[in-house]
Amino acid sequence: MIYQVDRIVRDVRVCLDENRTDNALLDAGDSETLTLDEIIRSKVLQGVDYVHSLAPYRLLEQGHNFEGVSDAVYWQDQASGFVLLPDDFLRLVVFEMSDWERPVFVPITTDDVRYKHQRSRWKGLRGTVQRPVCAVVQRPEGLSLEFYSCRDEEATITRAVYIPKAAIDENNGVDVSEKCYEAVTYAVAWLVLATTGEAERAEVMKEKALNLLGIEKQ
Repeated sequence: MIYQVDRIVRDVRVCLDENRTDNALLDAGDSETLTLDEIIRSKVLQGVDYVHSLAPYRLLEQGHNFEGVSDAVYWQDQASGFVLLPDDFLRLVVFEMSDWERPVFVPITTDDVRYKHQRSRWKGLRGTVQRPVCAVVQRPEGLSLEFYSCRDEEATITRAVYIPKAAIDENNGVDVSEKCYEAVTYAVAWLVLATTGEAERAEVMKEKALNLLGIEKQ
């Protein structure tokens, strides 16, 4: 759902207990609070990305298809391969090859102990069509999604969906999953308070954002 940045700023100010109208601010000449609005605006995209990167899939809206990915599979040994990820890639929603028995929703990274098995000379130690594995890795070609493995190189991509990084559109709107919106306002409030040096209040806002996502603070 598209939310106007002005609305997000207003709702974050509610979280901060600073909910006064712009007209009142201008009349009062409150330059400090006007600066606060600017800080809020500067943290909106970061807050959206933070929440979207952590939110359970049930709270996320439909993602975006990888553009042109079906024609851009780079095959490697033993019927494994990779695709280049979009420049605005934030998080994988689902990836599936045509001969897999199930899709992958959560990719691993190179830090995962399972990643080294994907490079084994023994195909049985890698991801298989029954239990496929995907990894988000930085390659010389760019950020990529490696997949392991297919029966052969005749396989094609059947699903490739991701959540993009937040961006402000030409109408000053931002795409935010509706069920994540309240968590986003608290996340932005957390980032604002951290910027203004109010560490204790910042942690309270962060905890509220995580609670709304059903995530316990670490």
